[in-house]
Amino acid sequence: MGGDDGIGVAAAVRLGEGVALGEVLDVRDPDSWLSLDLGVRDLGWSQREVLPTRAEVIDGQTSWGLKGFAVRRQARELDDARLALALCHPDGRVREAAVGKAAGRPALLPLVVVRCADWAAPVRELARKVLRAGLDGADATGLATLALKAGRRDRGEFAVGLLREVLCQAPHGRLVPLLTDRDRDVRRFAHRIAVAERRLSPAEMARTAARDNDTVVQKLCADVALAGASEADYDDVLVPLLGSRNPWLRSAGVTGLRRAEQAGRAQEFLVDRSSLVRACARYVVRQAQVDPLPLYRDWCTRAGEVPPGAPAGLGECGVRADAELLWPLVTHPVGAVRVGAVVGLRALDAVEAERLRALLDDPAPAVAREAATALAPSAGNLDTDWLLDRLAPDRPRHTRLAAFRLLDVQGGVIQLRSAVALLNDSDDKLRRWSEQSVQRWQPSANVPLGDAEVADLLGRCDHLFSTYVMNRLKREAGIRS
Repeated sequence: MGGDDGIGVAAAVRLGEGVALGEVLDVRDPDSWLSLDLGVRDLGWSQREVLPTRAEVIDGQTSWGLKGFAVRRQARELDDARLALALCHPDGRVREAAVGKAAGRPALLPLVVVRCADWAAPVRELARKVLRAGLDGADATGLATLALKAGRRDRGEFAVGLLREVLCQAPHGRLVPLLTDRDRDVRRFAHRIAVAERRLSPAEMARTAARDNDTVVQKLCADVALAGASEADYDDVLVPLLGSRNPWLRSAGVTGLRRAEQAGRAQEFLVDRSSLVRACARYVVRQAQVDPLPLYRDWCTRAGEVPPGAPAGLGECGVRADAELLWPLVTHPVGAVRVGAVVGLRALDAVEAERLRALLDDPAPAVAREAATALAPSAGNLDTDWLLDRLAPDRPRHTRLAAFRLLDVQGGVIQLRSAVALLNDSDDKLRRWSEQSVQRWQPSANVPLGDAEVADLLGRCDHLFSTYVMNRLKREAGIRS
């Protein structure tokens, strides 16, 4: 029994004891209803006496068998709590009777939604009739998440389709709460309806794209906003997109500048922090017959402030000779400029390992990371002892991470030696990386078979392997167990 099932069983027991539905379940949480549905099924096989019978559901009476005689007595009132149990009953005949009684009870409509995907056809068909009749006046906000979750089940598409049909025909006010619902799937569902029914203006779509944190909603709204924008509302569409923190949205806004005949505004995005945005900006300014390369060169040779995105942009569209403009920037006082310079040098394939390795000691973690990325292809040419010295515990954490990354990519004895040295390190990330490095280590062509150092290092790693795997690894390294 899973955790959700256990919660559902506990809820079912409390409902069977007569506790009110609202005190047992968070009725606004769709998972509570789904857990109850599973919990009642589990309870029905072990404590069926807790659940209402079909007779109780139909006419308010229940039949009890006692020493061969059928005794009938008045049952408790069939309130929402009892009917909720009946709606989840393991017996399909009880569920079918309960669905009929649920008509006109809005509090139980979530369970009617669940029953629309019931495996028993009579239950399923009746539930769909009840839901269609009850959905017109119901709170679509509360049912949308549940309908979408239940819609993933077999035969679960009906409730989703009906909800879509109702919302398409309903006033816009009923759709509005779903557009900002906390559930991502609900927002996607609602915005697809809003797009299909043209419920939002291009400016509203652009503001939604900039505000929402879901990439599907962002892309849907941005595409529709840009496609539907007219000359009169281009600014209202472009401003939210260009000001977004999301690189994809900024790139969409920059591309939209060309259609808006405002290509000149794209020049400021040539130095954006995102490579995607910079590439789109270069495309737009070139369409306006402006070459971005001289602009990048000018930015990178300024005596004053250098835009942080300029060095990377120069590397992306420059030529190999432009590396001479970037090397002075690797010592620039602004860390973001140093990062851009390294990115630019890598883009120009102008990395010189001995000149760049000093950046592993840079005080800015981002600079050390970019330097390690740039140096990785030539890591074998670096001084191994120099890198091992940067694994020392007194070194900054980002320097140690960058140095280990460069030792790790070298493979062979160097990889194994540096990883084993960190197996007991106090830094969790370094320790985890070292363990993973040892576990994926394989003897290479430059590792002599039966090497004594390899045997010693592997002997300190027994706890990371099963006996079988360790013995196999030793055989591959030519080491006798």
